Amino acid sequence: MKPIEHAMLVDPAVTIGPLAHQLAEPRMTTERLPFTVRIVRSEEALYKAVAIRQAAYARHVPIFAEGLKSPEPNDYDKGSMILLAESKMDGSPVGTIRVQANRFRKLTIEQSAELPIHMHGQNAVEATRLAVAEGRIGRVTKVVLIKALYLYCMEAKVDWVIAGARPPLDRQYDAFLMDDLYHGKLIPLRHAGNIPHRILALDVPGARTRWEQAGHSLFDFMCNTYHPDIDLSNADFAIWHRPAQHIDQGDMAAVCA
Repeated sequence: MKPIEHAMLVDPAVTIGPLAHQLAEPRMTTERLPFTVRIVRSEEALYKAVAIRQAAYARHVPIFAEGLKSPEPNDYDKGSMILLAESKMDGSPVGTIRVQANRFRKLTIEQSAELPIHMHGQNAVEATRLAVAEGRIGRVTKVVLIKALYLYCMEAKVDWVIAGARPPLDRQYDAFLMDDLYHGKLIPLRHAGNIPHRILALDVPGARTRWEQAGHSLFDFMCNTYHPDIDLSNADFAIWHRPAQHIDQGDMAAVCA
């Protein structure tokens, strides 16, 4: 079985972009994908991301999806980045994920839950609005987007990826051995229609070692495979070179009102 076929069955992922120097590693292999992954830099690309997002949410939470037909304010946030996967065949969107950094304000998930003390003062991002097409292509796209996020975080020296996930979709993050911060407790999230979610976290610097030591089926796909179709070359890493602008709870209430 080829690695890409294996990925579709066990939910692994891929690599590229700023970390192209990994090609020098002796075990690194190269694979092509039927789609590309790039950072959204235009209104056209943004509306493609919105379209696939709304369609995906409509399959599972149709009432909540009614509010996702247009870009959200968080799509334009200074610390936000949106990844978009597009079919090579016709340019149609097949997946997207939004990433919010905590450089300019607290993570949106912190409206609903306090992060553990050991995460305070750390560089962190929140992964939100993960959405993919139906079927086989969607399963591959999902893990590719998470891999692209991981590569971005490695390059930016991000400490933690935080994500809220409602069952059964939480399994897509369990597959990456993310920690459950509340030990299975479901937390209603304000920015997700108060739907109860698990809150999970990936220790970015320690992820590779964790996957390798676990003999995880994702390890080679995540760390030893190079995919030229994921392009993070236009990522803005400059925000991580400036001091974080943390704000207090009073300011947070104003931002999130």
